[in-house]
Amino acid sequence: MPTIQLPNAGWRPRWYQKKAWDTWEQGCKRQLLFWHRRAGKDEINLNMHAVSAHERPGTYWHMLPEAAQARKAIWNAVNPHTGKRRLFEAFPEPLIENMNDNEMFIRFKIGSTFQVVGSDNFNSLVGSPPVGITFSEWALAKPAAWAYLSPILEENGGWASFITTPRGNNHAKSMLDEVKKDAFDRVTNPAGWFWEVLPVSVTEAMTAEGIDKQRKIYVGLFGQETADLLIDQEFYCSFAGALVGSYWGAEVARAEREGRIGRPIAVNPAYPVHTVWDLGKASNNPIWCFQVIDGTPIIVDFYLPDSEDLADWCKWLDDQGYKGNDYVPHDIMHPQWGTARTRLQTLKDHGRKPKMVGIASFADGVNAGRQTIKLARFADNERVADGIEGLKAFRREWDDDKKCFRDVPVKNWAEHYASAFRYLGLAWREAIVAVVKPAGDPGTYEARPDGSIRSNQTVKEAVDAMVRRRRAAR
Repeated sequence: MPTIQLPNAGWRPRWYQKKAWDTWEQGCKRQLLFWHRRAGKDEINLNMHAVSAHERPGTYWHMLPEAAQARKAIWNAVNPHTGKRRLFEAFPEPLIENMNDNEMFIRFKIGSTFQVVGSDNFNSLVGSPPVGITFSEWALAKPAAWAYLSPILEENGGWASFITTPRGNNHAKSMLDEVKKDAFDRVTNPAGWFWEVLPVSVTEAMTAEGIDKQRKIYVGLFGQETADLLIDQEFYCSFAGALVGSYWGAEVARAEREGRIGRPIAVNPAYPVHTVWDLGKASNNPIWCFQVIDGTPIIVDFYLPDSEDLADWCKWLDDQGYKGNDYVPHDIMHPQWGTARTRLQTLKDHGRKPKMVGIASFADGVNAGRQTIKLARFADNERVADGIEGLKAFRREWDDDKKCFRDVPVKNWAEHYASAFRYLGLAWREAIVAVVKPAGDPGTYEARPDGSIRSNQTVKEAVDAMVRRRRAAR
């Protein structure tokens, strides 16, 4: 058999890719690359997998936001310039032992495996834990994927590469902000992070005419304003603007500007903490936890179960002291998974207080969520931040035939986060604590420690009493 060299077929990084490639070869195990569209992000990472799989036998994943998207963009993709599958441009076919098309899986003769996966189903994959992962289109991916996988790579010394174009001020931008705090020095800190933002104005990989042509396409599809945002985002790596097609992106962005997101908020023990459920399986059943204080919804926590046992979910909420109402959709009357009992009965058996949210259309739920975001305050804990990313990423499907957005949500991880929040939007006003008139003589006044005077009368009672006094004085 002829000698095969890697990278395959004499591939070499383009000049502007070379810094990222060199730092990876020198031992950098964490990369965050914001490169413009068509800068060759997946290309360089597929070659990283090919080399790494033959230097260190193990499991390697190339992860996109959704498994279906991964099949189209990587597994079945063909290079239009060569007519060859992208996979085989990076992976020489003589090195491949076998392939499984259904699972988008490759086994190399050396023993390593490579799989194309989605961040929507990564935790259902079986087999050895990965030692090398590419998170492609990271700004659109489920942020919990990294939270779940980072300890694995930390333990086994594996590498992770995050490649993306910006998609507004979301989890990918937050990661960049954190990484930039510790400048990477490839001499003294070879195991640290390497980050890079590469707009087309730096790489000059596309001509002005080519970008203008793309702008005109976007104008025809989305209008001038959105087209300009997309060009700035995809080609000039701008982080301004919300995700195109987002239901609530503008409202979340406004809440961030107004300081209603990310500020320390302690749970107020004088008010109950209520919960809102979507009632799917564990990964599809996010739970928002909130209080209502002075007529304002306060989002204090967000819980994404990691077990399929509803009893575990109840225990977690009880352990946090969250024992208010549990607002749930009407399918709570369906039998619990694998039993004849309804989930309503199971919740009650565990001491919870389920209340069904009124039936509303999808559009009404979306609007209720939107109006709630305009009022709400969100705590700064890590779990709530994960939930907020779901609100930002909740977006409409694009109809490629009609060239417009459909009023149907993309069925991904964010849709589940948003479903629970739609119920929160419909339910939180029911949780407003009623104002109870203080006990005691309604005619007396109380001097308070702060120097103020408080009456035990309501306004109506005080007015009625004044009227009676005036009549008696006549």
